[in-house]
Amino acid sequence: MNKKRVLSGIRATGRLHLGNYLGAVKGMLELQDSNEYETFYMVADAHTITTPYNPETLAQDRREVALDYLAAGLDPEKSVIFVQSLVPQHFELMHYLSSVITINRMQHLPTFKDKVKEQSEEASMALLNYPILMAADILAYKAHLVPVGIDQEPHLEVTRQMARNMNSRYGTDFSEPQIFKTKGAYIPSLLGEGKMSKSVEGSYINLTDDLETIKERLAKVPTDSGKGKVEDAPAGVALLMEFAEIFGSPEKKKEYIDMYTGNGISYSQMKEELAGLIYVALEPIQEARKAAESVVDDVVVEGSTKAREIAAQTLDEVREKMGF
Repeated sequence: MNKKRVLSGIRATGRLHLGNYLGAVKGMLELQDSNEYETFYMVADAHTITTPYNPETLAQDRREVALDYLAAGLDPEKSVIFVQSLVPQHFELMHYLSSVITINRMQHLPTFKDKVKEQSEEASMALLNYPILMAADILAYKAHLVPVGIDQEPHLEVTRQMARNMNSRYGTDFSEPQIFKTKGAYIPSLLGEGKMSKSVEGSYINLTDDLETIKERLAKVPTDSGKGKVEDAPAGVALLMEFAEIFGSPEKKKEYIDMYTGNGISYSQMKEELAGLIYVALEPIQEARKAAESVVDDVVVEGSTKAREIAAQTLDEVREKMGF
């Protein structure tokens, strides 16, 4: 039986946080450990330059992501773990794909419009072309599934459109990749607005944070009086309730909800307890990270070599179909 291919990646902006882990990496693990799939997991360093970044820390930042991949359970014996910039075929395929999608279509993507509002003076062509490079990342391996957050669905739709256009115009055989949704695919910011993001200080908990740091971060989550209707609870309170279920149990969440809708809840006590639950969940990852330090560089080199070989086959086919 032919296995379905999976491609996913996380930008090289340093150590991963809970949003990365719950929104993407857990989905990666689920697919990796299934016999139905062939998995490719990328450190997306080329995507990092679509927004302002520090060139001096990029190499270390991408190594941190690779380390967190291994610490979280991605296995080079089961998955191809590689660095995007070490596979030049992505960039060549991006150019070919850009010929089958319109400027108008790209400019109307909601994610692009949101980013332009945030940084209108620094919005670059790299930002506009981000979904085309993402499509090249996926289609270079003819991937069927992409375990990413639901906010990336508009980009996947563009990928599917480009795949259809390439197939109808040039006779290529790209599949139309689908999102692989996992529980907790969208993790809100600790600040009560938006999602966890490396670009927003205070919005996230790193996988490498110690107990005291987790306590400090949770202490800043905005709350209310501690009593009210669940449907009217502010975003910060809803996030704490979600953490209670993810890192505790449905019963733990119900316990907090009963307090909230009853006599009231003590947020200092709740946050203290949640910090302990989160740290217990992260401890094995942190221990595994220490062990991965000695092998991570070799893993990346070997994985990138495998990725180049497969992507090169796709590029050979595309060049031939397009007349090059």
